[in-house]
Amino acid sequence: MGTMDLARSGQHARVRGGQERRDIVPPPQPFFKSLQTNLKETFFPDDPLRQFKGQPKSRKFVLGLQYFFPFLEWTPQYSLGFFKSDLIAGITIASLAIPQGISYAKLANLPPILGLYSSFVPPLIYAMMGSSRDLAVGTVAVASLLTGSMLSSAVSPTENPKLFVHLAFTATLIAGILEVTLGLLRLGFIVDFLSHATIVGFMGGAATVVCLQQLKGILGLNHFTQATDLISVMRSVFTQEHEWRWESALLGCCFLFFLLLTRYFSKKRPRFFWISAMAPLTSVILGSLLVYLTHAEKHGVQVIGYLKKGVNPPSFQDFVFFSPYFPVALKTGIVTGVIALAEGIAVGRSFAMFKNYNIDGNKEMIAFGMMNILGSCTSCYLTTGPFSRSAVNYNAGCKTAASNVVMSIAVMITLLFLTPLFHYTPLVVLSSIIVSAMLGLIDYQAAIHLYKIDKFDFLVCISAYLGVVFGSVEIGLVIAVALSILRVLLFVSRPRTFVLGNVPNSVCYRSVEQYPAAQTVPGILILEIGGPIYFTNASYLRERIIRWIDEEEERLKSSGEVGLHYVILDMSSVGCIDTSGISMLEEVKKITDRRDLKIVLANPGGEVMKKLDRSKFLESLGQEWVHLTVGEAVGACRYMLHNYKPTPDSSSVDRESWSNNV
Repeated sequence: MGTMDLARSGQHARVRGGQERRDIVPPPQPFFKSLQTNLKETFFPDDPLRQFKGQPKSRKFVLGLQYFFPFLEWTPQYSLGFFKSDLIAGITIASLAIPQGISYAKLANLPPILGLYSSFVPPLIYAMMGSSRDLAVGTVAVASLLTGSMLSSAVSPTENPKLFVHLAFTATLIAGILEVTLGLLRLGFIVDFLSHATIVGFMGGAATVVCLQQLKGILGLNHFTQATDLISVMRSVFTQEHEWRWESALLGCCFLFFLLLTRYFSKKRPRFFWISAMAPLTSVILGSLLVYLTHAEKHGVQVIGYLKKGVNPPSFQDFVFFSPYFPVALKTGIVTGVIALAEGIAVGRSFAMFKNYNIDGNKEMIAFGMMNILGSCTSCYLTTGPFSRSAVNYNAGCKTAASNVVMSIAVMITLLFLTPLFHYTPLVVLSSIIVSAMLGLIDYQAAIHLYKIDKFDFLVCISAYLGVVFGSVEIGLVIAVALSILRVLLFVSRPRTFVLGNVPNSVCYRSVEQYPAAQTVPGILILEIGGPIYFTNASYLRERIIRWIDEEEERLKSSGEVGLHYVILDMSSVGCIDTSGISMLEEVKKITDRRDLKIVLANPGGEVMKKLDRSKFLESLGQEWVHLTVGEAVGACRYMLHNYKPTPDSSSVDRESWSNNV
C-alpha cells in the first residue's frame, strides 16, 4: 500500500466519524442475561437442549429418554446383520475379558472372582447408557494398580481381606458418584487437565510399575512389597533370591513369549487380529491343563484355587462410610475415578474418530458413573473402557454397544458353570497376560514425538513417568498435573507480544520475527498482544509494552530516523480483559502521554469494548483512536503525520487539538 493509499485510508477513517464511530461499542445487555449467556457458553457449548425446541411434549419425553439411554436410538434400526457382527465381537472380547478380569483383580489385591463380576454387570449398564459403539467395558490395569496400592497403604489385603474388599466397593461407589456429578454438572473440562503428554507419561510409568509387580507371580514369591516404586520392588526381589522358583519363571517366560508372538503376528496380519485376542484365554487353558497333568502346584507353581459359582451377590451392605478408613476410600475413589474417566473418554473418542461419529463426553461420564455405582452394589470394583479390549472390539467389527451385552452373557455363563475350571490356572500365566498387555502402554514413540515438537510437553511426560516409577502412582500423577497447570498459568501470565510490520505488496501486518521481510512503519510502533489481559499478566504486559517503546525510541534515535509518535496495540487476540487489565492500559496511556505519544487500539473484541466503555477508558482515549484493523489504524496515523508535522516543542494543547480533528 502506497503513501497516498494510506493517506486516503486515514482520511476515510476520519470522515467516517460521528455516530458510526460511536457504534463500535456493542449494545449493553441486562446483567442476568449476560451472565446466562456466559454460563451457557461455558457449560453448554454444544447446546444439548436445542433438540427439544419446538417439539411436542410427547416427543420431548422420548428425546429425554434417548439422551440418557442412547440404546433407544439405535435399537429401532437394529438388524440381523448388526447382530451377527456384534455376536462375533462380543464372543471375541469375552475371551479376552475373562482372563484379564481375573488378572487385574489379582493386581488390585482383590479376590479373582471380583474381576469376573466386574465384567458382567457394568457392561450391561454401559450398553444402555453409553454413547460409544466401540468401547468394551471392563477392569483396567492402571485403575486396578491404583486401587490396590492406595488401599494397601491403610489396610493389608492378606491380614484383613474382608475390610479391604469393602473399602474397594466404597471407593468404586465414590468414583461413580464423582463421575455422575461431573457429567450432570457438565464439568468434563476438569479431565482435560490430564493433557496428552501427562497421559503418555503416566500410562507408561504405570505400565512399568505393573510389569515390575508381576515379578512376584513370575518368580513364585509368597512375600512381596506393597510399595510400587522401582527401588522397593527390586529390593524385595533380590532379597528373596533363595525363594525364586525356576519352574514358575520358565513357565512365565514361555507364556509371555507366546503372547508377544501372537500380538506381533496380529499386527503384521491385521485380518488375524482374533489370534492375539484369543491368546490370553488359550494361555489360561493350556496353563491349567499343564498344571493339572503335571501336578505343578506341588512344585512351587501357584494356582488361583477355588472360585465359587454364581452371579454377582449384592454388596450395598458392605460400604464403610462410618469407618476410620473411609478417608482412604474417599481418596482412592476420587483419584481412580478421574483416571478412569480420562482413559475411557480418550479411548472412546479415538475409535469414534475412526468411524466418523461423535460421542458426548458428559454422557459418557454419566454412563461410567452409573455402571460404577450399580457395580459397587453388586460386588464389582472400578471399571471403564480399556484400550486393549476396545481395540479388539473395534477390529472384530462391532456395530453397536450390543457387543458388550454378548460379552456380559458369556461372562455370566462362565460364572454359572465354568468357574471350577479355573482352579488350576497358574498365577504365572495371569502375570504373563498382564505384562504382555502393559508393554503396549509404554509408548516410547509418542515420547520421542513430544520431544521433537514441544520440549515442555516432553518434560511433563518424563516427569510423570519418573514420578510413577521412582515415587508412586499418586506422586507421578500429582507432578504431571502440577506441571500441566503450571504451563497453563505461564501461558496466561506471560502472553507473547510481537512487533508487527507490513508484508511487502500486501495490506497484511505480521510479526517481524516470523516474516523478516515485513517492514516497520516510520514513526509508528505496532504491537500485537497475544492473549487475554488479566490480573495475572497486567504488570508483565505493562512492563513489556514500555520496554518495546524504549527499545524503539533508542533504535530510531541511533539511526536518525523519524521519531516515534504512535503506538498501535493490535488486540485481535485479546478475547477478554478484567479491571486490572484496564488499569494497565490507563497506566500505559499516562506514560505515553508524558512522552508525547498516542495510543491507538486496533480490532478490540466486543467484550473488551464493553468493559473499556464502562470504565470510561474509551472516553479518555477517544473513540476516534479505535480502528477495525491494523491497516486502518496505520492509515489514520500516517494521514495525521502527513498533515501535521509535530516538533519536539509541540505542546500538549496542540496535540489535543490535533487529536480532536480526527
